[in-house]
Amino acid sequence: MAAEKTGSMKAVRYDSYGGGADGLKHVEVPIPSPKKNEILLKLEAASINPVDWKIQKGMLRPFLPPKFPFTPVADVTGEVAEVGSEVTAFKKGDKLVGMLNFPNGGGLAEFAVSPVNIMAIRPPELSPAEAAGLPTAAMTALQALKSVGTKFNANDEPSNILITAASGGVGHYALQLAKLAGHHVTATCGARNMELMKTMGADEVLDYKSPEGAKLKSPSGRKYDGVIHCTTNISWSTFEPNLSTKGKVIDITPTFMTMATYILKNTFSKKKLVPLLLNPKAEELQFIVSLAKEGKLKTVVDSTYPLSKAEEAWAKSISGHATGKIVVEM
Repeated sequence: MAAEKTGSMKAVRYDSYGGGADGLKHVEVPIPSPKKNEILLKLEAASINPVDWKIQKGMLRPFLPPKFPFTPVADVTGEVAEVGSEVTAFKKGDKLVGMLNFPNGGGLAEFAVSPVNIMAIRPPELSPAEAAGLPTAAMTALQALKSVGTKFNANDEPSNILITAASGGVGHYALQLAKLAGHHVTATCGARNMELMKTMGADEVLDYKSPEGAKLKSPSGRKYDGVIHCTTNISWSTFEPNLSTKGKVIDITPTFMTMATYILKNTFSKKKLVPLLLNPKAEELQFIVSLAKEGKLKTVVDSTYPLSKAEEAWAKSISGHATGKIVVEM
Protein backbone atom coordinates (compact mmCIF):
# COMPACT_ATOMS: atom_id res chain seq x y z
CA MET A 1 0.00 0.00 0.00
CA ALA A 2 1.07 3.61 -0.53
CA ALA A 3 2.64 5.56 2.30
CA GLU A 4 0.48 8.01 4.22
CA LYS A 5 0.92 11.63 3.22
CA THR A 6 4.20 12.58 4.91
CA GLY A 7 5.80 14.77 2.26
CA SER A 8 7.32 12.33 -0.23
CA MET A 9 6.18 9.37 -2.29
CA LYS A 10 7.49 6.72 -4.64
CA ALA A 11 6.86 7.26 -8.33
CA VAL A 12 7.96 5.88 -11.69
CA ARG A 13 8.82 8.25 -14.52
CA TYR A 14 10.95 8.73 -17.62
CA ASP A 15 13.24 11.59 -18.58
CA SER A 16 13.20 11.46 -22.38
CA TYR A 17 11.60 9.81 -25.40
CA GLY A 18 12.43 6.18 -26.06
CA GLY A 19 13.95 3.56 -23.85
CA GLY A 20 10.93 1.33 -23.31
CA ALA A 21 10.81 -0.42 -19.95
CA ASP A 22 14.50 0.33 -19.37
CA GLY A 23 13.72 4.04 -19.64
CA LEU A 24 11.51 3.98 -16.52
CA LYS A 25 13.12 5.24 -13.32
CA HIS A 26 12.03 4.76 -9.72
CA VAL A 27 12.20 8.04 -7.82
CA GLU A 28 11.16 9.64 -4.54
CA VAL A 29 9.34 12.92 -5.13
CA PRO A 30 7.16 15.32 -3.13
CA ILE A 31 3.50 14.41 -2.73
CA PRO A 32 1.57 16.88 -4.93
CA SER A 33 -1.03 19.22 -3.48
CA PRO A 34 -4.44 19.59 -5.12
CA LYS A 35 -5.54 22.89 -6.59
CA LYS A 36 -8.89 24.31 -5.50
CA ASN A 37 -10.79 22.27 -8.11
CA GLU A 38 -8.76 19.06 -7.72
CA ILE A 39 -8.49 16.08 -5.39
CA LEU A 40 -5.48 14.20 -4.08
CA LEU A 41 -5.83 10.44 -4.46
CA LYS A 42 -3.93 7.85 -2.47
CA LEU A 43 -3.64 5.36 -5.32
CA GLU A 44 -4.43 1.67 -4.98
CA ALA A 45 -4.05 0.58 -8.62
CA ALA A 46 -3.40 1.93 -12.12
CA SER A 47 -3.80 0.23 -15.49
CA ILE A 48 -1.48 0.63 -18.46
CA ASN A 49 -2.87 1.36 -21.92
CA PRO A 50 -0.87 1.14 -25.17
CA VAL A 51 -1.11 4.91 -25.59
CA ASP A 52 1.03 5.26 -22.45
CA TRP A 53 4.13 3.66 -23.95
CA LYS A 54 3.37 5.12 -27.38
CA ILE A 55 3.75 8.56 -25.81
CA GLN A 56 7.12 7.46 -24.43
CA LYS A 57 8.13 6.25 -27.91
CA GLY A 58 7.49 9.76 -29.22
CA MET A 59 4.48 8.86 -31.35
CA LEU A 60 2.61 11.95 -30.11
CA ARG A 61 5.51 14.37 -30.03
CA PRO A 62 5.70 17.36 -29.79
CA PHE A 63 2.32 17.42 -28.03
CA LEU A 64 2.86 14.73 -25.40
CA PRO A 65 4.24 14.48 -22.87
CA PRO A 66 3.95 18.18 -21.96
CA LYS A 67 7.37 18.11 -20.25
CA PHE A 68 10.08 15.83 -18.86
CA PRO A 69 10.48 14.13 -16.46
CA PHE A 70 7.07 12.56 -16.92
CA THR A 71 5.11 10.16 -14.71
CA PRO A 72 2.86 8.18 -17.08
CA VAL A 73 -0.59 6.53 -16.86
CA ALA A 74 -4.04 8.08 -16.39
CA ASP A 75 -6.37 5.19 -15.46
CA VAL A 76 -6.44 4.86 -11.68
CA THR A 77 -8.40 3.97 -8.59
CA GLY A 78 -7.79 5.03 -5.03
CA GLU A 79 -8.98 6.85 -1.95
CA VAL A 80 -9.48 10.59 -1.67
CA ALA A 81 -6.79 11.88 0.70
CA GLU A 82 -7.47 15.60 0.30
CA VAL A 83 -9.97 17.80 -1.54
CA GLY A 84 -9.52 21.26 -3.02
CA SER A 85 -11.52 24.11 -1.57
CA GLU A 86 -14.02 24.17 -4.45
CA VAL A 87 -14.62 20.41 -4.70
CA THR A 88 -18.09 19.32 -3.57
CA ALA A 89 -18.66 16.12 -5.55
CA PHE A 90 -16.38 13.97 -3.39
CA LYS A 91 -15.03 13.94 0.14
CA LYS A 92 -12.00 12.61 1.96
CA GLY A 93 -12.21 8.83 2.29
CA ASP A 94 -14.26 8.24 -0.88
CA LYS A 95 -13.01 5.37 -3.06
CA LEU A 96 -12.92 6.52 -6.69
CA VAL A 97 -12.15 5.19 -10.15
CA GLY A 98 -11.45 7.31 -13.21
CA MET A 99 -8.98 9.19 -15.33
CA LEU A 100 -6.35 11.65 -14.22
CA ASN A 101 -5.77 14.66 -16.45
CA PHE A 102 -4.57 12.70 -19.50
CA PRO A 103 -1.79 15.02 -20.73
CA ASN A 104 -0.30 15.30 -17.24
CA GLY A 105 -0.44 11.60 -16.35
CA GLY A 106 0.73 10.77 -12.84
CA GLY A 107 -0.71 7.27 -12.32
CA LEU A 108 2.49 5.35 -11.65
CA ALA A 109 2.90 6.79 -8.17
CA GLU A 110 1.61 6.41 -4.62
CA PHE A 111 -0.40 9.65 -4.83
CA ALA A 112 -1.78 11.73 -7.71
CA VAL A 113 -3.77 14.93 -8.09
CA SER A 114 -6.72 14.98 -10.44
CA PRO A 115 -9.65 17.07 -11.60
CA VAL A 116 -12.94 15.46 -10.60
CA ASN A 117 -14.75 15.56 -13.96
CA ILE A 118 -13.82 12.00 -15.05
CA MET A 119 -14.16 10.29 -11.67
CA ALA A 120 -16.83 8.01 -10.19
CA ILE A 121 -17.39 6.28 -6.88
CA ARG A 122 -15.85 2.80 -6.97
CA PRO A 123 -18.46 0.23 -5.96
CA PRO A 124 -17.36 -2.23 -3.25
CA GLU A 125 -18.18 -5.03 -5.70
CA LEU A 126 -15.09 -4.09 -7.75
CA SER A 127 -11.53 -4.85 -6.69
CA PRO A 128 -8.98 -2.09 -7.30
CA ALA A 129 -7.50 -4.04 -10.23
CA GLU A 130 -10.90 -4.60 -11.85
CA ALA A 131 -11.83 -0.95 -11.46
CA ALA A 132 -8.53 0.44 -12.72
CA GLY A 133 -8.93 -1.44 -15.99
CA LEU A 134 -12.16 0.31 -16.93
CA PRO A 135 -11.79 4.01 -17.78
CA THR A 136 -9.90 4.33 -21.08
CA ALA A 137 -10.48 0.84 -22.50
CA ALA A 138 -14.16 0.42 -21.63
CA MET A 139 -15.06 3.99 -22.62
CA THR A 140 -13.24 3.51 -25.95
CA ALA A 141 -15.21 0.30 -26.54
CA LEU A 142 -18.45 2.07 -25.65
CA GLN A 143 -17.78 5.02 -27.97
CA ALA A 144 -16.73 2.69 -30.80
CA LEU A 145 -20.02 0.79 -30.56
CA LYS A 146 -21.95 4.06 -30.45
CA SER A 147 -20.10 5.06 -33.63
CA VAL A 148 -21.65 2.09 -35.46
CA GLY A 149 -25.11 3.09 -34.27
CA THR A 150 -25.54 1.26 -30.95
CA LYS A 151 -27.62 3.31 -28.52
CA PHE A 152 -27.66 0.95 -25.52
CA ASN A 153 -31.40 1.30 -25.11
CA ALA A 154 -34.56 -0.47 -26.17
CA ASN A 155 -34.23 0.94 -29.70
CA ASP A 156 -31.12 -1.09 -30.56
CA GLU A 157 -31.55 -3.49 -33.47
CA PRO A 158 -29.32 -6.58 -33.66
CA SER A 159 -26.34 -6.05 -35.94
CA ASN A 160 -23.42 -8.16 -37.08
CA ILE A 161 -20.30 -6.89 -35.34
CA LEU A 162 -16.67 -7.92 -35.88
CA ILE A 163 -14.17 -7.19 -33.12
CA THR A 164 -10.49 -7.59 -33.97
CA ALA A 165 -8.06 -8.38 -31.14
CA ALA A 166 -11.11 -9.15 -29.01
CA SER A 167 -9.06 -10.56 -26.12
CA GLY A 168 -7.17 -7.30 -25.59
CA GLY A 169 -8.00 -4.41 -23.29
CA VAL A 170 -10.54 -2.58 -25.47
CA GLY A 171 -11.61 -5.70 -27.33
CA HIS A 172 -12.80 -7.74 -24.34
CA TYR A 173 -14.96 -4.84 -23.15
CA ALA A 174 -16.29 -4.27 -26.69
CA LEU A 175 -17.30 -7.94 -26.90
CA GLN A 176 -19.29 -7.76 -23.66
CA LEU A 177 -20.91 -4.43 -24.51
CA ALA A 178 -21.87 -5.63 -27.99
CA LYS A 179 -23.56 -8.71 -26.53
CA LEU A 180 -25.38 -6.57 -23.95
CA ALA A 181 -26.79 -4.58 -26.89
CA GLY A 182 -28.03 -7.77 -28.54
CA HIS A 183 -25.54 -7.94 -31.42
CA HIS A 184 -24.15 -11.00 -33.16
CA VAL A 185 -20.40 -10.88 -32.52
CA THR A 186 -17.53 -12.38 -34.48
CA ALA A 187 -14.27 -12.07 -32.56
CA THR A 188 -10.67 -12.47 -33.67
CA CYS A 189 -7.91 -13.46 -31.26
CA GLY A 190 -4.98 -15.84 -30.87
CA ALA A 191 -5.65 -19.56 -30.62
CA ARG A 192 -4.99 -19.64 -26.85
CA ASN A 193 -7.86 -17.22 -26.18
CA MET A 194 -10.56 -18.68 -28.43
CA GLU A 195 -12.36 -20.55 -25.63
CA LEU A 196 -12.25 -17.47 -23.39
CA MET A 197 -13.92 -15.41 -26.12
CA LYS A 198 -16.69 -18.00 -26.40
CA THR A 199 -17.28 -18.00 -22.65
CA MET A 200 -17.50 -14.20 -22.76
CA GLY A 201 -20.29 -14.40 -25.33
CA ALA A 202 -18.74 -14.36 -28.80
CA ASP A 203 -20.99 -16.07 -31.34
CA GLU A 204 -18.09 -16.83 -33.69
CA VAL A 205 -14.34 -16.82 -33.02
CA LEU A 206 -11.56 -16.62 -35.59
CA ASP A 207 -7.90 -17.44 -34.97
CA TYR A 208 -6.28 -14.39 -36.54
CA LYS A 209 -3.36 -16.53 -37.76
CA SER A 210 -5.59 -18.96 -39.68
CA PRO A 211 -6.39 -18.39 -43.39
CA GLU A 212 -10.02 -17.60 -42.52
CA GLY A 213 -8.97 -15.32 -39.70
CA ALA A 214 -6.56 -13.42 -41.92
CA LYS A 215 -9.41 -12.81 -44.37
CA LEU A 216 -11.81 -11.87 -41.49
CA LYS A 217 -14.49 -14.07 -43.05
CA SER A 218 -17.49 -14.83 -40.86
CA PRO A 219 -17.81 -18.63 -40.46
CA SER A 220 -21.56 -18.25 -41.05
CA GLY A 221 -21.06 -16.03 -44.09
CA ARG A 222 -22.39 -12.86 -42.45
CA LYS A 223 -21.46 -9.39 -43.61
CA TYR A 224 -20.45 -7.01 -40.84
CA ASP A 225 -22.49 -3.89 -40.14
CA GLY A 226 -19.77 -2.66 -37.83
CA VAL A 227 -16.15 -3.49 -37.08
CA ILE A 228 -14.46 -2.48 -33.84
CA HIS A 229 -10.86 -2.54 -35.04
CA CYS A 230 -8.57 -2.92 -32.04
CA THR A 231 -5.36 -3.98 -33.74
CA THR A 232 -3.15 -2.70 -36.57
CA ASN A 233 -1.87 -3.72 -40.00
CA ILE A 234 -5.15 -4.82 -41.56
CA SER A 235 -5.81 -3.13 -44.89
CA TRP A 236 -9.06 -1.64 -46.10
CA SER A 237 -9.01 -4.20 -48.95
CA THR A 238 -9.33 -6.95 -46.29
CA PHE A 239 -12.23 -5.28 -44.52
CA GLU A 240 -14.17 -4.05 -47.55
CA PRO A 241 -15.51 -7.34 -49.01
CA ASN A 242 -16.69 -8.43 -45.54
CA LEU A 243 -18.80 -5.32 -44.89
CA SER A 244 -22.51 -4.92 -45.41
CA THR A 245 -23.71 -2.20 -47.80
CA LYS A 246 -23.27 0.57 -45.23
CA GLY A 247 -20.78 -1.17 -42.98
CA LYS A 248 -18.41 0.88 -40.84
CA VAL A 249 -14.93 0.11 -39.58
CA ILE A 250 -14.13 2.01 -36.37
CA ASP A 251 -10.36 2.27 -36.03
CA ILE A 252 -9.33 2.93 -32.42
CA THR A 253 -5.63 3.39 -33.32
CA PRO A 254 -5.85 5.57 -36.43
CA THR A 255 -2.75 6.38 -38.48
CA PHE A 256 -2.17 8.92 -41.25
CA MET A 257 -3.14 6.17 -43.71
CA THR A 258 -6.40 5.69 -41.79
CA MET A 259 -7.14 9.38 -42.10
CA ALA A 260 -6.46 9.35 -45.85
CA THR A 261 -8.71 6.32 -46.34
CA TYR A 262 -11.35 7.96 -44.13
CA ILE A 263 -11.46 11.02 -46.38
CA LEU A 264 -11.52 8.92 -49.54
CA LYS A 265 -14.19 6.45 -48.39
CA ASN A 266 -16.42 9.10 -46.85
CA THR A 267 -16.41 10.85 -50.20
CA PHE A 268 -16.88 7.94 -52.59
CA SER A 269 -18.27 4.94 -50.71
CA LYS A 270 -21.21 3.95 -48.53
CA LYS A 271 -18.80 1.76 -46.61
CA LYS A 272 -16.87 3.84 -44.11
CA LEU A 273 -13.58 3.78 -42.25
CA VAL A 274 -13.95 5.99 -39.18
CA PRO A 275 -11.06 6.98 -36.89
CA LEU A 276 -11.92 7.13 -33.19
CA LEU A 277 -10.10 9.19 -30.59
CA LEU A 278 -11.49 8.79 -27.09
CA ASN A 279 -13.47 11.75 -25.76
CA PRO A 280 -13.84 10.94 -22.04
CA LYS A 281 -17.29 11.72 -20.62
CA ALA A 282 -18.37 11.52 -16.99
CA GLU A 283 -21.76 10.01 -17.81
CA GLU A 284 -20.15 7.25 -19.87
CA LEU A 285 -17.70 6.42 -17.08
CA GLN A 286 -20.66 6.19 -14.70
CA PHE A 287 -22.49 3.96 -17.18
CA ILE A 288 -19.66 1.43 -17.45
CA VAL A 289 -18.96 1.48 -13.69
CA SER A 290 -22.65 0.75 -13.07
CA LEU A 291 -22.55 -2.16 -15.51
CA ALA A 292 -19.45 -3.48 -13.76
CA LYS A 293 -21.13 -3.15 -10.37
CA GLU A 294 -24.06 -5.22 -11.65
CA GLY A 295 -21.70 -7.90 -12.97
CA LYS A 296 -22.65 -7.19 -16.58
CA LEU A 297 -19.18 -5.91 -17.57
CA LYS A 298 -16.17 -7.79 -16.27
CA THR A 299 -12.52 -6.84 -16.36
CA VAL A 300 -10.20 -9.65 -17.35
CA VAL A 301 -6.98 -8.90 -15.47
CA ASP A 302 -4.04 -10.28 -17.43
CA SER A 303 -1.53 -9.65 -14.67
CA THR A 304 -0.77 -7.43 -11.68
CA TYR A 305 2.57 -5.97 -10.63
CA PRO A 306 3.68 -3.97 -7.60
CA LEU A 307 4.85 -0.40 -8.26
CA SER A 308 8.39 -1.62 -7.60
CA LYS A 309 8.12 -3.77 -10.74
CA ALA A 310 6.24 -1.30 -12.95
CA GLU A 311 8.83 -1.75 -15.70
CA GLU A 312 7.76 -5.40 -16.03
CA ALA A 313 4.15 -4.32 -16.52
CA TRP A 314 5.34 -1.76 -19.08
CA ALA A 315 7.28 -4.43 -21.00
CA LYS A 316 4.27 -6.78 -20.95
CA SER A 317 2.07 -4.08 -22.46
CA ILE A 318 4.64 -3.31 -25.17
CA SER A 319 4.78 -7.02 -26.06
CA GLY A 320 1.17 -6.82 -27.26
CA HIS A 321 0.22 -10.23 -25.89
CA ALA A 322 -1.88 -9.32 -22.86
CA THR A 323 -5.29 -10.88 -22.37
CA GLY A 324 -7.41 -8.10 -20.89
CA LYS A 325 -5.74 -5.49 -18.69
CA ILE A 326 -2.29 -5.06 -17.13
CA VAL A 327 -2.44 -3.48 -13.68
CA VAL A 328 0.10 -1.93 -11.33
CA GLU A 329 -0.86 -2.05 -7.66
CA MET A 330 0.46 0.41 -5.09
